[in-house]
Amino acid sequence: MTYFRDLREHLEALDKAGLLLKIEEAINKDTELMPLVRWQFRGLSEEERRAFLFTNVTDVKGRKYDIPVAVGCLASSRQIYAFGLQCKPEEIVDRWTRAETAPIPPVVMESGPVHEEIHLGTSLLEKGGLGEFPIPISTPGFDCAPYTTASHWFTKDPETGKINIGNYRGQIKSPTRTGVYLSSSNHGGYHWEKCKRKGIPLPAALVIGAPPPVAYTAPARVPLGVSELDIAGGLAGSPIEVVHCKTVDLLVPARAEIVIEGEISTEWLEPEAAFGESTGYIGEKMLNPYFDVKCITHRKNPIFACIVSQLPPSESSVMRQVSAEGNYLRFLRDQCNIPGILEVIFHTIAVRQICIIRMKKMNAAHVWQALHSMVGYHPATGKIVIAVDEDINPRNLDSLFWALAFRMQPHRDTLIIRNRTPSMDPSAAPPGKELEVGVNEMSGCSAMLIDATRKWDYPPVSLPKKEFMERARKLWERLELPKLKPQDPWYGYNLGSWSEEDEEEAGLALKGEHYQTGEKAIKKRIAVK
Repeated sequence: MTYFRDLREHLEALDKAGLLLKIEEAINKDTELMPLVRWQFRGLSEEERRAFLFTNVTDVKGRKYDIPVAVGCLASSRQIYAFGLQCKPEEIVDRWTRAETAPIPPVVMESGPVHEEIHLGTSLLEKGGLGEFPIPISTPGFDCAPYTTASHWFTKDPETGKINIGNYRGQIKSPTRTGVYLSSSNHGGYHWEKCKRKGIPLPAALVIGAPPPVAYTAPARVPLGVSELDIAGGLAGSPIEVVHCKTVDLLVPARAEIVIEGEISTEWLEPEAAFGESTGYIGEKMLNPYFDVKCITHRKNPIFACIVSQLPPSESSVMRQVSAEGNYLRFLRDQCNIPGILEVIFHTIAVRQICIIRMKKMNAAHVWQALHSMVGYHPATGKIVIAVDEDINPRNLDSLFWALAFRMQPHRDTLIIRNRTPSMDPSAAPPGKELEVGVNEMSGCSAMLIDATRKWDYPPVSLPKKEFMERARKLWERLELPKLKPQDPWYGYNLGSWSEEDEEEAGLALKGEHYQTGEKAIKKRIAVK
């Protein structure tokens, strides 16, 4: 299997497939660029979304940049995400499963395109440092600065030497300094804590424009101690080419567009944000570490890559959703050894907070094992976790609400789990009171587990049987009526509570012999008391 070795190959292929929009008109990166892309998430169906490449970028001060900006090229839709892995959308979960079960370590190259230009020491500011790049403002009117968004932070565990790749926002604070949001629940934050205890800064490399398999691992929740570079190799089906950084002891993709090297202070924190976050709300100002830039390397004529985050659905939410679905499916099915797990779905609008487990129930214990295991994987994932039967389509909200309405009772089939991690959830506590989370009944975070599976046999689904719906669809199409988009369930089926007599009487109706059923009813009359 081949993979796109760099962002350029991926963009070229997207263009040939009709999935890339090239914008040659002058576009202001601070006021126009992200709002323009945002509209496709607020005004188009998912299948209509495209990647964007802006080739004539300006800023609010009138500066014109020679560097183009790519947005939405990784995950504007599941189709584009799958395109980056060169597979079909329905094959994404299997691709992730294979990557985690058979990771492939990277291959170290002596040199690579990312070192075509090197700005180091006295030449660090030769082209303006970070100011060389057309970094957009993601949420004009609310963000306090341009931010790197498709920003893959490479760090290394100071004790084990294992590399981690995490996707964290990066506030541009000066030509040689950025903010970085390292939370206590991400692995980059673990590395920072270890370095803080040792009294040393955390070496880091901020990678922009990585090959798609590398970019997809950055927001994924890969187990601690497992190298995302190895997982990226598993996604690609072959080793990722990497090179040594010039000033820090880290390996980075040899064919990345831009690599920014430096150190994250463990001695000082400073204000960071506001920034439009993937929860759909503005991330409020907080004290966070900062990153001092020591070296910038990039390809000749680099492309600056961004992702659209903020209110879901967004490119960020699609990336998080798709990788999480594969990771959690494998976790429940293979590592927790729960039989009957068919699918794990995260709904885009809720990022990773509403999860549905579709399963073929063996017994009730397996349902609750799956629900408890879901919230045990990560303390910030899964605010509402719902188990449904195999005939429910978790992606279809009507199908899901149908299960919630008629296959569960709140007093019997729900459980609240407390002491969860907020993860930028504004419902956890009032502004400025985040540190008080958990001190009273009104504060803190929790999860609701819901068993929305059938507890006993049900009567059939009240739709015509499959053969009649299929026959009617052929008639519909022959009559050239509007194109159908079938919604599950679209035909009736037996759920156990249906007798031979019921089946016989339905068969008589289809033969026009329903009077026989009427005559039989006479024999079963009972007197009114």
